[in-house]
Amino acid sequence: MAEAKLMTIERDVVAVMRDGVHLATDIYRPADAGPLPVLLCRTPYDKTNAGLSANARQLAKRGYVVAVQDIRGRYASDGVFQWNHLPEGWDREGEDGYDSVEWAAGIEGSDGRVGTFGHSYEAWLSWRVAGMQPPSLAGAIASGISVRHTDTNYGIMEIGRRLQWMYAQAADARRRTGDIFGPHKGKQAGELWHRMERGKWLWHVPLDTIPDDVFSTLTPLVRHWYRNQHVDPWGFDRLHPLIKVPTCTVTGWWDRFSDAVDHFTGMEKNGPQELRGRHRLVVGPWNHGLDTPTGRTKAIGPNGAYEPIEANAYPQLVADFFDPLLKGSGREQAPARLFIVNRNDWMETTQWPPEGAAPVPLYLGGGKANTPLGDGRLTFDPPGDDASATPDTYVYDPADPAMSLMTLDAQAGQNDQAPNGRRRDILVFQTPPLERDLLAVGPAHCTLWVASDGVETDFTAKLIEVTPEGVASNISYGILRTRFMEGYDKVARLVPNEPTRIEIRLKPCGILFRKGSRIRLDISSSDFPAFDRNHNTGREFWADAELRPARQTVFHDSSRPSSLTLHLLKAD
Repeated sequence: MAEAKLMTIERDVVAVMRDGVHLATDIYRPADAGPLPVLLCRTPYDKTNAGLSANARQLAKRGYVVAVQDIRGRYASDGVFQWNHLPEGWDREGEDGYDSVEWAAGIEGSDGRVGTFGHSYEAWLSWRVAGMQPPSLAGAIASGISVRHTDTNYGIMEIGRRLQWMYAQAADARRRTGDIFGPHKGKQAGELWHRMERGKWLWHVPLDTIPDDVFSTLTPLVRHWYRNQHVDPWGFDRLHPLIKVPTCTVTGWWDRFSDAVDHFTGMEKNGPQELRGRHRLVVGPWNHGLDTPTGRTKAIGPNGAYEPIEANAYPQLVADFFDPLLKGSGREQAPARLFIVNRNDWMETTQWPPEGAAPVPLYLGGGKANTPLGDGRLTFDPPGDDASATPDTYVYDPADPAMSLMTLDAQAGQNDQAPNGRRRDILVFQTPPLERDLLAVGPAHCTLWVASDGVETDFTAKLIEVTPEGVASNISYGILRTRFMEGYDKVARLVPNEPTRIEIRLKPCGILFRKGSRIRLDISSSDFPAFDRNHNTGREFWADAELRPARQTVFHDSSRPSSLTLHLLKAD
């Protein structure tokens, strides 16, 4: 059957905001049906892009009126773009979101109930409007956005992803100003970034001197960003008590925003009592794009994809949440559905972390743990009484950082760690081959005793699975900039060469470590360009041109035990 007979598509329908600004909206309606619930997606990424259009068509086929809207100051909509990292963006998008939900409730074919959906920035918009309590809002699903921005970036600029992202957003800014010297489309900007710009600007110091024309009229926003990496502009936990509709949080184990699981726990703990048990969480074997990871995909297994419709999982996720809620159809989902890596199946549970998951430490040991060929070990036994056990040392040189293994769009992903195997500035601690399966589902963190000859530096931690065949695949990661070791609201300084206890929060994980495999932990001081290099000078990264090497020490004796903590469940 031709698509024209399945639905009608109305382009650039005007939604008028309270201040008179016109926002352009495309509306997808099933033919010969109604009234129906409306699903609204508000986006800064061009409502006509292929992914959004495909999602809207699929959801319309499922029996929804779907409205996809360019937000203020983007693409076909009027007004001035207000970025979500600024207070002005928080206020403006709250009001525009409220007005758009109430407008959508009254469009032709609507039954007066509106659900919001969206991914990444669109998910930010979905959470923001939910906190505004528009009367017609009936539910919200949001994928790929954390409760706090600092949950994702650890107070450090994600330079690889963020410079690329801002360069792509500048394309529409150039179009609006009539600047012909640069791409006007996001796709063109992405291609140009990879071909020409990336290698030039990622290594540029100081960042504050990147020429204004690189980011067009968004340059002031970029410079504001440099100066406020440690300041959380979101704090969605303050909205959780205000949200009066069921919510669904979606993320993936390899998503940079996998800390989004805290939305689910926040809503269950702090949301209205009458909604507890009605919120949903889905964590799949995905990266930020909700794609299965690149690299050793056989570890995911044939069930890794989420029951896709026409090879697109996202509409299925949205429909699985809204069908029972708005249409009284479909299977009611469990509160939390977690894909367990290597078990290749979904765990259904009522809480996060799952009931019975208990924190268990694994202790570091070694003395010559540099590279996977060293003597670094992980063990469930704490260090013995030898307080003089030899610590591990390495030199971190920001001019030669350990390089991130990431996707082409600068997102996290699952990758073989072999390309970094030769580096002596990565300490490798690993268990012997496991004698039984171990199931790790929940948060993870590292407690390290460290020292540096600098006043400030970074320490990174990466959780890795090593197969019996020797393939080492990343599972989770974390990083700490020592200036934030006492919190983001103060600046801490190291005493050079003085042992200091630090905590590194890793991303959550859900994996069956199989018998015969190894659990591995890599400790270093750089993960570039996933995160900007620490210059080791104590000065502001965006204004500092000096790159100073630092000698780092990791202790693991009985008086200064270093450890990795995982949440373990019975494997059966």
